[in-house]
Formats: sequence, C-alpha cells, structure tokens
Amino acid sequence: MAEIRSTLDMVMERAERMAKRAIEVPVEQQMEERGMRLLVEFMNGKHPDLNALLQTEDPSVQPSIRKGMATGLLRNIILPRDEDLMKNSVTALASIQQLAGQDTETSSVCTELIQILEQYTGHKEQLKQQLSDSIRTQLAQQLQQETGDMPDLNTIDPTMHPQYQKEWDKAQNDLNDQYTQALEQRKDILIQRFS
Repeated sequence: MAEIRSTLDMVMERAERMAKRAIEVPVEQQMEERGMRLLVEFMNGKHPDLNALLQTEDPSVQPSIRKGMATGLLRNIILPRDEDLMKNSVTALASIQQLAGQDTETSSVCTELIQILEQYTGHKEQLKQQLSDSIRTQLAQQLQQETGDMPDLNTIDPTMHPQYQKEWDKAQNDLNDQYTQALEQRKDILIQRFS
C-alpha cells in the first residue's frame, strides 16, 4: 500500500510541476475560442441571430469573440466538391457579412469569394467536359484504325479509360491549387478586418 501511495504522490507532484510550467492562455485567445464555440451553437440552430448572440457578451470582449466567430466561419469556406459544400460556403459568407454590419469592404470581399466559388464550379465542369471530349475522340480514332468503322461517340465512356483519371487528377490538382490560393488571399483580408 505504501508503494501505491508513493506512486500517487509522485504523479500528483508531477502534475503540480506541469501546471506551474503551463503558460496561461491570454484572455483574447480565450474569447476567440468562446466565439468559435458560440458559432457552433449558432450553426447548430440553437441561436437564430449571430449578432444578437454576440450582444449578450461583455462589450469589452466582443471584438475578440467576433474575431473567433469570423475565424470559424472562414474555415467553412472551401472549394465546393458538391452543392451542399457550396451552400455551406455561401451561408458562412452571409454570416460574415452579418457580423461585419455595414462594412462595405467586407461585403465586397464576400462578393468576390462567392464569384470565385462559382467560377471554380464552372471551370471544373468545363475542364471535365474538355477532357472527356478529348479522350472520347482519341478512343474513337483508335477504334476506327482497328476496325475501319467510325464508332458512335456517345457509346464511348472516356471515364473508364486509365488515361482519363490520370489527366483529370492532374488538371483538378492544378485547378484546386489556383483557386485555393485566391480563396486564401480573400480570407486573409477578411480576418484582418475582424482583428
């Protein structure tokens, strides 16, 4: 029993030393984290109005909480793989505009972000169609050389060809890099507006 007690004492002493060495989290950072937690409550439908929720907080910490909310919202703005992700990004941008109030620069940057997301979706579809047409034409020409007859292009599924996936992955990575950079630049501007 004495052995167990001494081990427990050692663990408690170690925990005490660690607590003393732990750096105290600045109040501003705590309030930003609070803002992110409040944002989660808002996103989960527990509160209907983000600004009203912010107004319930102490006015002296509202700027830090607002920054935490904006940071959380900006994390929800990503390149859309599908319609649901696009809706989430648009909702996050609308909430950012609500948090910013009458700030026209924030509104302008949010409008740019929506345009970037829409352009990305259109550009992605255009690239996919161009690649499909190109592979389909190549496969039809190969079949024509082998059989002597020109096949119906509508019967050829280019997505089944290994070259399609390889080229699509490369094109999509290039496109994602380009648009991610544009998104991040605008998001940096927005976070500075809330700092």
